[in-house]
Amino acid sequence: MITEFSTLYAGHINLDKVGMEGTPANDRRYSNERLIETFQTTLELAQLMDDLGYSAIWLAEHHFQHEGYECIPNIPMLAVHLGHNTKQIKIGCAFNITPTWHPLRLAEDFAVADILTNGRVIFGVGRGYHTREVETFGADLLDADANRDRFEEQVEIILKAFTQESFSHRGNYYTLPPQVP
Repeated sequence: MITEFSTLYAGHINLDKVGMEGTPANDRRYSNERLIETFQTTLELAQLMDDLGYSAIWLAEHHFQHEGYECIPNIPMLAVHLGHNTKQIKIGCAFNITPTWHPLRLAEDFAVADILTNGRVIFGVGRGYHTREVETFGADLLDADANRDRFEEQVEIILKAFTQESFSHRGNYYTLPPQVP
């Protein structure tokens, strides 16, 4: 028997002129004032789901999405806000785009969010799918092998950060701790 319910909210605004006769997605360009509506919508949705007994709301990180969908650029920060304005619902990351982060920063931000929400965040990562968001942050996306290599090294570092009191790492993309002259 199914005993828990959750849903994915990728962070979209109420889109104008959609459907068969609507504006094609690639032609949409919403203002920042419209795009920030997603934060209030996320809060209202999380509060309703919390009141209804849902176990988790899953969010997706994306950047520079002027089309009006997938408008949440920082899940750990939003998770803290949601955690302080709900009672029990967990906030899941489906997913953070790892190549846009330094892996220690992502691990640290999630650890802080976990503390500030009393253990209500669920960690998740992915490689990204849109060049404007991944390559703008200086990581490869079109070179799938380089994207995968960076991702795998980042996940290795994140898992070390989550499971080891201290560690060092030397890889193709990161040396931790950095060499200090």
